[in-house]
Amino acid sequence: MDSIGQFDILATDSSSRARLGRLTTAHGPMDTPAFMPVGTQGTVKALAPRDLTALGVQTILANTYHLAIRPGPDIIRSAGGLHAFMGWDGPILTDSGGYQVFSLARLRTVRPDGVEFNNHFDGARLFLGPAEVMAIQRDLASDIAMVLDECPPWPCDHISACQAVDKTLAWAASCLEQDRAPGQLVFGIVQGGAHADLRGRCARELAAMGFDGYAIGGVSVGEPEPALIRGVDDSVGALPENRPRYLMGVGKPHQMVEAVARGIDMFDCVIPTRFARNGTAFTGQGPYPVKAGEYKNDPRPIEEGCACYACSRFSRAYIRHLLNVKEILGIQMLTLHNVHWHMSFMRRMRDAIANGRFAEFRREHNREKEPIAC
Repeated sequence: MDSIGQFDILATDSSSRARLGRLTTAHGPMDTPAFMPVGTQGTVKALAPRDLTALGVQTILANTYHLAIRPGPDIIRSAGGLHAFMGWDGPILTDSGGYQVFSLARLRTVRPDGVEFNNHFDGARLFLGPAEVMAIQRDLASDIAMVLDECPPWPCDHISACQAVDKTLAWAASCLEQDRAPGQLVFGIVQGGAHADLRGRCARELAAMGFDGYAIGGVSVGEPEPALIRGVDDSVGALPENRPRYLMGVGKPHQMVEAVARGIDMFDCVIPTRFARNGTAFTGQGPYPVKAGEYKNDPRPIEEGCACYACSRFSRAYIRHLLNVKEILGIQMLTLHNVHWHMSFMRRMRDAIANGRFAEFRREHNREKEPIAC
């Protein structure tokens, strides 16, 4: 029987560093390459857990910062942990909240032992350090807990990025010393901005600490795409081959393919759900705006050939109507389609690796597809 934290590499690609894997968690396996829909507040927006299960979602992401603000870790702990609280039986990864501290907080003060800041909800002064972040995640009882890190802005000079790496490494070591929930895995996070030497150093020192997995952070923060890819290249080479690698905040299909080709196993992003709320559908030919007037009398499904519930039942004209009159069902159905599309995309990528066709798959998705008139 597989043990919790075991990461099995089941197949590799001869033309790249892509690999097919399986991570065993306390709430079941995660087949990789994997995409994790984002449920920041303890829910993937517009979808129930039964929808996620039907779509083939194995793992979701929730956010420590937001759940610590509302409803609070005590309430979730008293409910039996985040799985019981939100009615989700599969694996949950909790981000540490470090990114939100640096992106949302006002009047923050960074100290060697953590960060003082005003939270975004009511402005109350709070402190988060490694002990506090890990204690909250222990109460949440997530399957994968992320360490507290300092995510520098883009662009960031070498001195500032170096200081962020120093704090990230110190906080990572402290996070490892904290108690954790039964079966809870802990991932380190590589920082370093656009500086290859800092990313390499951060990755090497984290690897020496012996985490259950490793994330690459500080990307998808406003930098141009070539810088994002360089950030992966500068980080991944020093990370252990036998542990999962997670690229944080990336969910564009062509970017995921290129990251997988470089040895990345896990992704998360708000793109499928956020695009749906903005009225945009993902398709194999590229995204398009279902809300556009040209679809007001279009009897076709969101994507022809798609087997999701929304496409099997409703027309573009109906979905557009729902979106334009602000009926909840429109967002729900478009979200369902977009998450289905991302799950299907990852399954096809895993199949390509398993069957020796990843190079062909990569060529097919080697660039971002422009928005289309579908």
